[in-house]
Amino acid sequence: QVQLIESGGGLVQVGGSLSLSCAASGRTVSRSAMGWFRQAQGKERESVAQINWDGTSTYYANSVEGRSTISRDNAKNTVTLQMNNLTPDDTAVYYCAASLYPTWRVSITDYTYWGQGTQVTVSS
Repeated sequence: QVQLIESGGGLVQVGGSLSLSCAASGRTVSRSAMGWFRQAQGKERESVAQINWDGTSTYYANSVEGRSTISRDNAKNTVTLQMNNLTPDDTAVYYCAASLYPTWRVSITDYTYWGQGTQVTVSS
């Protein structure tokens, strides 16, 4: 089993930045693709960014590409999502997820372990 705990959410002003962290415990995730997803109120959960097991390949949703960076530290079993130039459309609960696959996947169904989520609110 893998436990994932997200941190770093909160209230941010438009144009601001934040860094979300995900700490994994239990079974190592160093051979697992990791991802960040988000779910805004009344909407379906959607992909934000994914990274493969060794950090050499990443994927970003169009909505965050160019202003976000996903990275991982396998020695620390952590994954980080840095987001810049935030807009109200980024307001959502952000979830960290771990896949049983080593290469990143976009589909929610390809991720087995999920954190509880952290709220990000972007205010204007």
